[in-house]
Parts: sequence; C-alpha cells; structure tokens
Amino acid sequence: MASLELRNVVKRFGAVEIIHGVDLTIEDGEFVVFVGPSGCGKSTLLRMIAGLEGISAGEVYIDGELVNDVAAAKRGLAMVFQSYALYPHMTVRKNLSFGLETMGASREETKQRVAQAAEILQIDALLDRRPGQLSGGQRQRVAIGRAIVREPRIFLFDEPLSNLDAELRVQMRVEINKLHRRLGTTMIFVTHDQVEAMTLADRIVVLRAGVIEQVGTPLDLYNHPANLFVAGFIGSPRMNFLAAEMVAGEGGETRIRGKSGLDLVFPAVDPRQEKVTFGVRPEHLGIVDPAGAMLTGEVQIAEHLGGETFLYVALPSGETIVVEIKGQAAVQSGERVGIEVDAAACHVFGGDGLLIGRVAGSELPSSAARIEQASAQAARL
Repeated sequence: MASLELRNVVKRFGAVEIIHGVDLTIEDGEFVVFVGPSGCGKSTLLRMIAGLEGISAGEVYIDGELVNDVAAAKRGLAMVFQSYALYPHMTVRKNLSFGLETMGASREETKQRVAQAAEILQIDALLDRRPGQLSGGQRQRVAIGRAIVREPRIFLFDEPLSNLDAELRVQMRVEINKLHRRLGTTMIFVTHDQVEAMTLADRIVVLRAGVIEQVGTPLDLYNHPANLFVAGFIGSPRMNFLAAEMVAGEGGETRIRGKSGLDLVFPAVDPRQEKVTFGVRPEHLGIVDPAGAMLTGEVQIAEHLGGETFLYVALPSGETIVVEIKGQAAVQSGERVGIEVDAAACHVFGGDGLLIGRVAGSELPSSAARIEQASAQAARL
C-alpha cells in the first residue's frame, strides 16, 4: 500500500497544455475515482502517475519518494486497461504468471500468487482456458488478476468496465469494491460514468478540461456541489437548472424569481439584482394539483421504470425539468401538473457558475393545504 501526492502537475503536447497544474493527495488505502467527460484529461493524468506519460512540469510522489524520473516498471504500480490486453495464445494461468516470470519470481512464489489471485477473483476453474473461451466479465477478472499477482503498491484502473454490458458492469463494480475491501490497497479508478464513481469511491476527483473542479466524498459532491459543472455532472438524472434573478422583496428580504414562476426567499445579507441559476434535483420535486402551485407545466415524457417514475415537464418559460416520483404513478404525457419544491435542498449559482448558497424558504402551500392537495392527487391517480 502507498500514498500518492501530485504537486502542480502539468502536461503539454507541444504548445497545447492538457493538464493545468493539478494538486492532489491520495491517502494510503484510499479508493479514489477520477471522473469527467471525454477529453477532460483523466486518463492522461493516470498515465502520468503510472509513468507511461512524461510530466511537463510539477512533481509526483509515491510514499514521499519523488518518482518523476523513475521508470514505470520501477514504481510498484499495476494498471488495468480498458481493453483486456490478454495474450490470446496463453491459458489464463499463463496470462497470470507471465509477468512474474519475466520479473524473475521463483516457480513456487509464482504458483502461490497465481493461486491466491484466482481464489480472490473466483476464476480457479478457468485457469486452463484461453481468453477466447471466456466471457467479457471473466476476461476482465483475468486482467485484474494479472495486476493482483504483482502485489502493487497502487492499483490503477483506466475505464476497465467500458467494454462490458450493463449487467456485467454492475456485477464487476461489486467485485472491484469487494476486492478493495479485501486487499486494502490504494486504488485509482478512471471513468466517465458518474454512477461508477458514486458507487465505488471513497473520494471523487471531478475533472474538466485538465483542471480539478472539486474533490470530495460522493455524497459531499452530490449534496454540496461547488459549481454548476459539478452539480450537473454528478447525479442521474442531472440536477435541474432554471434561469432566475436575485431581487429585493418586501421587508428587505432577497428573493429568487424566474420566468418559470419560481419565487423563493434567499438568505442574502444585501439584496441585489443579479442573474443566477436555480438548481434542484429531481427527487426534491413533487407533483401536486396545479391549482395554487408555484410551478406548473405539461408532462412531455413519463418514464415508468417500476420502482420509480421520471416525469419530464415543460414549463411555460420553455424550460424543462425532471421530477422523480418514488414507485409507480399514473401520470401520462400531455397531462398538466403542479410541481412543489423542497426549498431546503435547492442551490443557487452565480453568473460565474460558482455556488452562492442554498435557499432558505419558499412560497409553498401550508402544511394543511399540501396534505389536502396530496390527498386530491392520490385520489386522481
């Protein structure tokens, strides 16, 4: 196991700077996920850590040792790639042992490490097969096993689940999570899939255009995004955004108002006119009777998924928001609905995209009125 530290790490290809001064510390035994859209630099950063890409500027430390000029093979790391990269003419056993043999490990040690890795990954029965006789999930296990036998200080995963179907991806996420708990080794995992990031990570590093936007636990990023990009990237479906203004209300209070009908109190010290973006997640919205509702709209699409229902609602302002309903709801496309907002869970972002704060209260109906509306809605559904 090992810790990792990046200090002002930069990567340039010619005159083009791809990674812009990244600073990051990863603790011993931590599972960290690099996440971001395609082209954000996450795989490049991983390859720089591995020693497969040169560093244009900055420093990389592993357990306090500067490794900028240390060859990839000498860093004590093991990398699992997006492609399985298995030797097709070799058996699984030979694929697992080949790297150890080339490193000069003894026959007994190689046999012991291969057997241990096969047991951990439950591929004992596959050792005498060749890659062409394996499923995608089995091949990925072998690729991970090839990393395990090296007993690395840090595991590096470069989008290892991208080539698997949806069911296998879920299964392999569970397996990788179990593997981390069992080995306790530091792991860095690259993905563009924020669901993978949320389910695997101790901490997530959100990257955009070679810059770290935010670092935190999955729930920290979900509940307290630092900016519009993180708020929109973390979460599926993404956070809803509505254009709004910060205006002075009666009694010196500040309000957030939008063309959609939005009208909420905002806890600002000095009321000010400013273009802002109001953000609210689908699960913090609810369906009520349109009469008296702050937001109303027409259901464009109703996704009935069994355990939950997602409604895509077009507002009079031309904006569309997604409402999540737990369970099954008999709401159909074309239906006009009212929308309630859990104001305590909403966010306001300034013109620069940075988080300003959270909303304090709202013009929602009284508790009695909401109960009456919910009862009427239930009867209608």
